[in-house]
Amino acid sequence: MVTIFQGLYKAKLKKPQDVLSYIEDGADIIIPIANGEPVKLLDILEENAEYLKDVRIHQMLTMHPRKYIDGAYKGHLSHVSYFLSGATRKAYHNRHCELMPNYFHEVPSIMKDYTKASLVMAVASPMDEHGYFTLGTQADYAACFIGNAPFFLEVNEHMPRTFGQNLIHISQIEGFIEHHAPLVKNPEPVIEEKDIRIAEYVAEYIKNGDTLQAGIGSIPNAVISLLNDHRHLGIHTELITDGVVGLVEKGVVDGSQKKTNKGKIVGTFALGTDKLYEFLHNNPIVEFQTVDVTNDPRLIAKEDNIVSINATTEVDIYGQCASETVAGKYYSSTGGQFDFARGANFAGNGRGFICMHSTTKNDTISRIKVLLTNGSVVTTSKNEVDKVVTEYGVAELKGKSISARAKALIEIAHPKFKDELIFEARKLNLM
Repeated sequence: MVTIFQGLYKAKLKKPQDVLSYIEDGADIIIPIANGEPVKLLDILEENAEYLKDVRIHQMLTMHPRKYIDGAYKGHLSHVSYFLSGATRKAYHNRHCELMPNYFHEVPSIMKDYTKASLVMAVASPMDEHGYFTLGTQADYAACFIGNAPFFLEVNEHMPRTFGQNLIHISQIEGFIEHHAPLVKNPEPVIEEKDIRIAEYVAEYIKNGDTLQAGIGSIPNAVISLLNDHRHLGIHTELITDGVVGLVEKGVVDGSQKKTNKGKIVGTFALGTDKLYEFLHNNPIVEFQTVDVTNDPRLIAKEDNIVSINATTEVDIYGQCASETVAGKYYSSTGGQFDFARGANFAGNGRGFICMHSTTKNDTISRIKVLLTNGSVVTTSKNEVDKVVTEYGVAELKGKSISARAKALIEIAHPKFKDELIFEARKLNLM
């Protein structure tokens, strides 16, 4: 493709090692979520780590294990996580990387106010005839820095070209390399019988014309699988998954009843299979907006009839949800669960669901507890939780007293734990 930007394109096409000239001592480098992670550029940083000094990488949901994450280059190159993943979880527990507390919608402001934002390194789709790259499956926090921080791109022909707030012009970047590699895929999770039972309870609350936010995992996927007979649904979410594609193809999602971004599927990042990535490519119905827009509770609340569906690992009988720790140890982080719980509470006719299996470890441990496990961290406070769902039913907590909440939650606990929960709750004078 010959365009008036070809000269600028050639001038800004760099060798991978050229990125090092843009990194000073003490630099804070911003990396996008998931497939926005520039694998080749990070290879270069690791290969030359001995020449770097006190450089920190800031990122959510890292996809690939790295030596620098595991503390191999202390004093040279280190990692700050904003949401743990399989690539960072062990390193965090071994004290090799840091974890930054955050609400997802506030990550851009945290990075702007508390880092130098020295350089953004990101994967991008190829440049179009107008001189624009896109950040593809991302907008997240990285797109907030377009025009406000230097960018160095890794152009990948496998990255879909998308629409929204994630376009960046060649005049706005320091340079780029070309590195073409398949995107990371996240297969649809296996849906269990318990997931279906939970999804059936949630689906009863979803009406034609509602707008959905659904997190990742088997339960949100199960809910989506039950909506084929619905019509005029909208999507306003943080994560776009394969399930959305099916709803569009079946005519279930058209966004026609949305109050904001009418007709558009709105999200801040996407992760799934090739089916999803092909759906996103050059599809104007999908709009990637920065996370300070998609996840701001004040903006979510403008969308009447929004339904938020998320998961947790533990709930106590006050209604507190510990969604980022497992058995009292950090597993992930806050993410957007609180953002959408708060937004749904503000919205007209908003509904928020926190879903989980009633037990874990082959029915030996109840996930509904009188008191949270020692070391657990509250993600969504009791005041924000609307409805909690297990395979045994729905506990509607909003507008209920402490004792009424306790009763409602114990009702949806596994039967083998109900007597114990009642006994413990009475001992604490909670019932």
